[in-house]
Amino acid sequence: MQSSLLSAAVVSALALSATAVAGDLRTSSPVVRAQGLLNGPATSLVRRDSADQFIAKDVVVDRNGNEHVRFARTYRGLPVIGGGIVVHSRNNQIKSVTQTLDALARPNIVPTVDKDWAIVEAGARLGSEYNFTKSPTSRTVIYARGDAAPKLAYEVRYQGVKKDQTPTDMHVIVDAHNGKILDKWDRVYTAKPGPDGPKCANPTAATGVGDALYLGEVELGTGECSNGFQLIDPTRGGGWTSNMGNRTVGLGTAFVDSDNVWGNGTNTNSQTVAVDAHFGVSSTWDYFLEVHGRAGIANDGKGALSRVHYGRNYANANWSDACFCMTFGDGNGSSVGPLVELDVAGHEMSHGVTSRTADLIYSGESGGLNEATSDIFGAMVEYRANTEGDTPDYLIGELVFRQDPSLPYQTALRYMFKPSLDGLSPDCWSPDIGGIDVHYSSGVANHFFYLLAEGAVVPDGWGEGTGANLTAADLVCNGNTELAGIGRADAEQIWYLALTGYMVEDTDYPGARVATLSAATDLFGADSPQYAAVAAAWSAVSVE
Repeated sequence: MQSSLLSAAVVSALALSATAVAGDLRTSSPVVRAQGLLNGPATSLVRRDSADQFIAKDVVVDRNGNEHVRFARTYRGLPVIGGGIVVHSRNNQIKSVTQTLDALARPNIVPTVDKDWAIVEAGARLGSEYNFTKSPTSRTVIYARGDAAPKLAYEVRYQGVKKDQTPTDMHVIVDAHNGKILDKWDRVYTAKPGPDGPKCANPTAATGVGDALYLGEVELGTGECSNGFQLIDPTRGGGWTSNMGNRTVGLGTAFVDSDNVWGNGTNTNSQTVAVDAHFGVSSTWDYFLEVHGRAGIANDGKGALSRVHYGRNYANANWSDACFCMTFGDGNGSSVGPLVELDVAGHEMSHGVTSRTADLIYSGESGGLNEATSDIFGAMVEYRANTEGDTPDYLIGELVFRQDPSLPYQTALRYMFKPSLDGLSPDCWSPDIGGIDVHYSSGVANHFFYLLAEGAVVPDGWGEGTGANLTAADLVCNGNTELAGIGRADAEQIWYLALTGYMVEDTDYPGARVATLSAATDLFGADSPQYAAVAAAWSAVSVE
């Protein structure tokens, strides 16, 4: 179960001297400035072909006025996977450019393999684990991940449901010249009695009270409709929570209540886990808005859907770009409870933020960084909410587990201070880490973040004389037991700016070190204690 848990821009056909811009970013002053720099002073910094064009995707202006403008790349109109760049400037002066594409060569864009054959080949490679519910699609792309020269490829997309009920949106990269499978990843990011009624169209903002499964009594943002109250939050972009009624298809139906008092704290009431999910997602919304100035997942003020009671005995939760929604299962009925814990909700919603910013590809080291980002922000949401029912900590998903009697310590999905406690996640980086499941390779970045925030300090209840018997030496990979933390407030700002301002689709662990050091420089200065702490924390997990 742990191996799977938690998991249209309009392009103008412009010449090289005129970078294409997407949608409402066209009039953004930072984008206009970045365009000028990209086609002027920054030209020599960008590894580009004369037929490359760039499409503005996102803008971040940090608290010190540094502008970070993210662009997607195309080559002769074809999307370049792994070709994204970020232009960093201040006062219209170029500072640097972040990019992972090194090669200047571009492939022949006339395919020798038929697109339909590629679809069949991709489907055959996926095997019988998947039940596809939609016809597969394919688009021609340039695949530019890793150190090899960019290749012409087909990105084949299969959508459906896995045998374990997890939704899937598989993307398979097939070489358009020799038919080889180059890569694959899922765009559904996993962590893990009848309808109430239709969703209200124009609810009036209200405040309800819920009795949650894990958190006890909490306050809820709800909507008042003609037929009663619903779990729709007009104050947070209209985000809403639906009841899947154990189905696996569709968006679910709205919960309706007459008195705006929800759940009873147990699974005997179908509203109870909806309370946890609704509160968790609203807490995550508040975290990103109040801590990072981000208005919702896409920074556009629009809320997302949360689906509860998904499937039967489904011990998982996930984020899906396709439906812009989070999905929560009810657990397996024995060892795993409903997947609606606060940090799990924060984890899944944070996948959406990553998707709308760095868009870290969900395989290899970038996939591990994607997962870690969700763990990091899930933990920070838990600390900010600081509820009595879920004591803040660096454990992920601990409340959904029934205690394992074979373990002398609390069972959790992940242990950020000592990832290897799960028996699968490495504490330290190694050159082959990109070959393991992204839920385990994430451990190195989780470990880094804990050390950055807290230092080489054993959490309460995990030291000598406890079941874990951890010492400071157990928390570092290089023997630096004097490592000091900078606190969560500075650490979370550094990681957020690194994600939104410096990481790109194919960022690896060494690239993450560079990204966080750059973020620390922008926020605190290159001579600051925070900068030194970032460098020391990465060294403590063997990322140099």
